[in-house]
Amino acid sequence: MSKRLQVVLPEEQYAEVAALARRRGLTIAEWVRGLLRAACRRAPEGSPDRKIAIIRAAYEHEFPTADIKEMLKQIESGYGAVDE
Repeated sequence: MSKRLQVVLPEEQYAEVAALARRRGLTIAEWVRGLLRAACRRAPEGSPDRKIAIIRAAYEHEFPTADIKEMLKQIESGYGAVDE
């Protein structure tokens, strides 16, 4: 089921939105729905406290590291290699 959303804009802003939608060959409603979908996809999920806790926990671990040039050399040397 669809729900209606009403947004009140100043006339100049409405004209700008209408022009942007028209340039893309969309109705204002189609253009705004697309923007809302994109904004929802970019919205962060989870609480900031949980994200910080995850980062702190990861920081406590030690992982092997190497010089970036050496790592790239090793990666590139494996290209084209065939497993036997």
